Amino acid sequence: MSVDAVLIAGPTASGKSQAALALSECLRGALINADSMQVYREVRILTARPDDAALSRAPHLLYGAVSVRETYSAARYAADAARALEEVREGRAHMPIFVGGTGLYFAALTEGFAHIPSVPQSIRDALRAHREELGSDAFFAELEERDPETAGRLRASDTQRVLRAREVFEASGRSLCEWQRGRGFVPLDGMKLARFVLSPPRSGIHARIDARFDSMLAASALSEAARLKGLDPALPAAKILGLRPLWQVLDGAATLDAATAAAKAATRQYAKRQLTWFRHRMADWIWIETSEPGEIVAQMLEHACR
Repeated sequence: MSVDAVLIAGPTASGKSQAALALSECLRGALINADSMQVYREVRILTARPDDAALSRAPHLLYGAVSVRETYSAARYAADAARALEEVREGRAHMPIFVGGTGLYFAALTEGFAHIPSVPQSIRDALRAHREELGSDAFFAELEERDPETAGRLRASDTQRVLRAREVFEASGRSLCEWQRGRGFVPLDGMKLARFVLSPPRSGIHARIDARFDSMLAASALSEAARLKGLDPALPAAKILGLRPLWQVLDGAATLDAATAAAKAATRQYAKRQLTWFRHRMADWIWIETSEPGEIVAQMLEHACR
């Protein structure tokens, strides 16, 4: 084999999980999750996490690994991915295949991610309460005063990132931007990589997004959303696509048809943002634009094995 690991990125509903699974069977590989929402244990349906049939075909690591009530970061992912990589190398599978749609996770794997000190829970709780008291705009204004560099890269409406910046500043006395300038640990440093971005025609992605959400509803996505009612909106898991529209249905604030339309539209917009990020940060990766599964795998094998 000419490479040490394979990386497969792509927007949601681009077929990357299926392609990675087929590739793993050709290379006797193991799949390591690189999707920021599929790490959550309680949300299998709405995150389109691999089902039992897929799990039986190849080893899967870092899927459903943490609770939705945890604040899971890219830095933590990098550390977990490094351990998963070591596990694959020591086990029966010999080709690690990282697959997902979170560009920041791939950046953490290949470029490094600064080691930012952990924030005590007491500071997290105090800042959340303070934000609730002040409101998002005033809370953001305080960040502008304390850490203008980081605030200049954020919007007041981006509540999770604003809160994270405040937590880091209050806990360490240093700007989040200052911490991020450190390269930190690079899990895949020195390895020969085959790096792919799947970019099938947009019309096909949209059709799969719509069909997939319909399948999620048929698989009891509404019940899954009900079990997460009361989740802190500041937590990353609260941004799972489709979750908030379904909460509105449960609250009687929206019909299921309206929620379905909103969830599908939000997912299409998210796929567009993912592709924009990939084009900006992964232009030198191998881009595969076909939607035909066999051709996708054939192109990946060509580059991974030559």
